[in-house]
Amino acid sequence: MGASNGFISFVPWTLIAQWFNILLLIALVVLGIYLLRLLIGFLRGNSRTQAPYQSTAPYPPIEKAEESSISFSAALKQQRIRCGMTQEAVAEALSVSRQAVSKWENGTSEPSTANLLALAKLYGVSVEELLQGRED
Repeated sequence: MGASNGFISFVPWTLIAQWFNILLLIALVVLGIYLLRLLIGFLRGNSRTQAPYQSTAPYPPIEKAEESSISFSAALKQQRIRCGMTQEAVAEALSVSRQAVSKWENGTSEPSTANLLALAKLYGVSVEELLQGRED
């Protein structure tokens, strides 16, 4: 009994180790599939910052204004209105809150670099045009 007792107590631990290895393998396969889908999406250009409703039609041309500069926040608002978008639509396209867009447009805060790049792309203008606050 004594010799077999040690062997019997060892069996459940090997079963637990086998199940752990199986679960670990499943987790790694799921992670691999997830990373592969992310990579494929990135290579296709399907980023989360792109608006799903973007049309292929160009926005109306930017009207010529005086050469005087306007503030950055006013330029953001002007570009949004030119594109016929609401603050909520911009917020959804950039995955931020509508309040964040409002703060950018009233000068309370400024967008991050990533959001600035996304705004320029969304509005169809260069980052320089947004930063300079003028329409050329």
